[in-house]
Amino acid sequence: MSTVLVIGAGGVSSVCVHKMAMNAEIFTDIHLASRTKSKCDAIAASVKERTGRDVQTYSIDAEEVPAMVNLIRKVNPSLVVNLALPYQDLPIMDACLEAGVNYLDTANYEPKDEAKFEYKWQWAYHDRFKEAGLMALLGSGFDPGVTSVFTMWLKKHKLKTIRQLDILDCNGGDHGQHFATNFNPEINIREVTAPARHWENGEWVETPAMSNKVNFDFEAVGPKNMYLMYHEELESLARFVPELERARFWMTFGDAYITHLTVLQNVGMTSIEPIRYQGKDIIPLQFLAAVLPKPETLGETTKGNTNIGVIATGEALDGSGEKTFYIKNICSHEAAYEETGNQAVSYTTGVPAMIGSAMMVTGKWSGEGVFNMEEMDPDPFMDMLNSDGLPWTVEELAAPVEF
Repeated sequence: MSTVLVIGAGGVSSVCVHKMAMNAEIFTDIHLASRTKSKCDAIAASVKERTGRDVQTYSIDAEEVPAMVNLIRKVNPSLVVNLALPYQDLPIMDACLEAGVNYLDTANYEPKDEAKFEYKWQWAYHDRFKEAGLMALLGSGFDPGVTSVFTMWLKKHKLKTIRQLDILDCNGGDHGQHFATNFNPEINIREVTAPARHWENGEWVETPAMSNKVNFDFEAVGPKNMYLMYHEELESLARFVPELERARFWMTFGDAYITHLTVLQNVGMTSIEPIRYQGKDIIPLQFLAAVLPKPETLGETTKGNTNIGVIATGEALDGSGEKTFYIKNICSHEAAYEETGNQAVSYTTGVPAMIGSAMMVTGKWSGEGVFNMEEMDPDPFMDMLNSDGLPWTVEELAAPVEF
């Protein structure tokens, strides 16, 4: 049915390409490109072994727009799936506009020189994509992505309005390393060390990074400390669910992770400011990322589950008053690795990237311009979550959360 070009060759890309290959009736021709072609070749070899499907591979610098345009024109895909780094979003969008092809990503743009997550840069592309008759879909991962779809499914089927929203992201897996991040180290640490922000009464409330901690008992994981953070879906949710009085994002971290991160911050290793070393400018965080374990190597040793969900409180659709619902997915690291050779953090982002791509290439989601997940019908996406490895459950809670 469709030809797709995937950019990036990390763990998320590996999962996405494997799952595309498993949906041959949707993705008939898969192409994969990144700066390091050997990484693409390794993914292609795994896909061939597991599914029998061929994946064509290429070397590309995603920030070189003319080279990207040439590759897109060579492959002639109906969709470019951007699974590269967030600060490469804009050049890839530029290339898609010039080449005349639809675009999808999993994380919003952030500048290289500032740890700041905002949709404004990509939202500014709306008119250009609309005039070109093209569609760009932003944030088709888990969070952002599935969490936004969860929210809109609740608003379509359970709640007339949503007053209060909490997103809970728990990774209960153990990879056996002293310190390692479960997705790109540079992006992970920039995200964790940025000031926390949440939406309350029509404005953003900012607090110091990792300063608000709550203990929560997660199904299939157990009690974990979760920390208030900023995450980009809060911005789009505040825009597309205008009645929200409060929206927060929480993520779990173990004590050892916090200790290591604190030490690394104190000695300057998480800085994104260039320093001069042996006659060259280097970014400390990029050097740290180079010496830490690669997330795509953690799959074999990671055991346990992830548990990611949304708790929403609002006026019930059936007129029965205020209700609170908890909708979530639990994903096994071991099962994810058995199926795709990757751990569950990569799996929970790579599968939604595949599903969002499927929504676009099949025409179940369509439009001209730049769109967030909240603007789309949640039902077909939710159906594919159940059929393609990320089943979800929903339950009514007795009362709104008190944390």
